[in-house]
Amino acid sequence: MSVLSLWLPDSLHRKVRELAAKESVSINQFITIAVAEKMSALLTEEYLEERARRADPAAVDRILARVPDAPPVPGDEVISQVGLVEGVTRACSGGSYRRITLRESDLLF
Repeated sequence: MSVLSLWLPDSLHRKVRELAAKESVSINQFITIAVAEKMSALLTEEYLEERARRADPAAVDRILARVPDAPPVPGDEVISQVGLVEGVTRACSGGSYRRITLRESDLLF
């Protein structure tokens, strides 16, 4: 184990203290976990980029060509715009989907 002297702005230190208390851990443990999580994210990104560089696009095309042409499983449909389908509209916002049930009386024409 090694010691690291760390300078933090007062506002960040206060927030770390609050969050560590909320999680029932020491500030040291909170920062250690935060650093480990950040390192994991960066190393995972590095690993995936390296795997992508080694990919063989022709092999991917051959594999995908063997997949049967079938409709998507319900809930896996690709939606390019907001639309009304059987009383339900789906809206895409920032890559996530939201399902909203509408009654006919909700529609303004």
